[in-house]
Amino acid sequence: MFTFSLADVRAVLARGRFDAAAHGGFRVPYQGISPERQGMAGLWLVGDEGVYVMANGQLATGERPLVTYAEECDPNTNPDCWHYKRRYFGGDDGVEFIDAAELEKLFAASPDATHLRIAMDDTSMSLNLIRQ
Repeated sequence: MFTFSLADVRAVLARGRFDAAAHGGFRVPYQGISPERQGMAGLWLVGDEGVYVMANGQLATGERPLVTYAEECDPNTNPDCWHYKRRYFGGDDGVEFIDAAELEKLFAASPDATHLRIAMDDTSMSLNLIRQ
């Protein structure tokens, strides 16, 4: 499982929308994504050096995206994050798209939540909101 502060996730989504408006839309993380998803706001759940979320808004040349690491898998705070990432995300690097509109529906349904928890297995990903 990967746990993210909702305040941080909301900040990443807002930054992605700002970037998209300022720089021409949304980025596509890999070839083969469906055309209808190409123009959609969302988050990428990324597994590489740790696990983090970042928005898909187009960036200016040389600009770095805003990211927020999972509490359990931040290489800056957890020396075992590589092992945790490998166990719960897999050994390879990867990207999963999460639709912003669907996330915002989830947020609205749980106004007292403070954190987003993402659980993954070999075939699925589930999103839950929790209060910590």
